[in-house]
Amino acid sequence: MRKIKVLTFLTLDGVMQSPGAPEEDPSGGFEQGGWLPPYFDETLGEIMNKEMSEPFDLLLGRKTFDIFASYWPQHKEEGPGINNATKYVASKTPFTSDWETTIVLENDVVKKVKELKESDGPELQVHGSGNFIQTLLKHDLVDEFHLKIFPVTVGAGKRLFDGGTLPAAFKVTHSETTPAGVVVVSYIRDGNLKSGSVIE
Repeated sequence: MRKIKVLTFLTLDGVMQSPGAPEEDPSGGFEQGGWLPPYFDETLGEIMNKEMSEPFDLLLGRKTFDIFASYWPQHKEEGPGINNATKYVASKTPFTSDWETTIVLENDVVKKVKELKESDGPELQVHGSGNFIQTLLKHDLVDEFHLKIFPVTVGAGKRLFDGGTLPAAFKVTHSETTPAGVVVVSYIRDGNLKSGSVIE
C-alpha cells in the first residue's frame, strides 16, 4: 500500500497558486504570484531537502508536470530525487515527454490512482497540481498533508480546498516555525470525523 502525500505551499488565506514567480500560474487573472521567495530561508530549505531525501515517486497534474519538466531535467544536481522518481501525470489528453520515467494517466484517472496506491513502491508525492488535488480530495485519496503556511494573504486564487472535502479526521505529526515565519505542519489521516458538544 502506497501513501499519497500532498506537499503544498499555502498563504495564510489558503491560496496555493503561483508561489514561486508571477509567471508560474497567472490563470484566472491571478496577479499576486511570487509570494514564496521573500520567506524562503535556510531552515525551510533543509526541511524540504529532508522531505525529498526518502524514496518517492511523483503524482502530478499536467500543468505542474510541464513546469517541472521545463526545469528539473536541466538541473539534475539540484534534484536527483525528482529526476529519478517515476512521474505519474494525470492528463485529460495523451502526450509524450522526453523526461525519463514519465507515465501518463488518462481516461479513468481515479481508478488508476487507486491501483497505484494498492501497488508496491515508494510513497507518492503530490506537488502543486491544484486542480488535480481537488479530484484526490473528492475521492478521499490523500493520506497525508505536508503544508508550509506563509505569513501573507493574497485574496483570490486557487485554494487547497477549493472543491471542498469529505469529512475526515487528521493528526498532527510534526510542526515548527521557520525564522522567516513559515509554519510547517504535517498531518496524517486519523480515521473518520469525530464530533461532540461543548454544551452540557
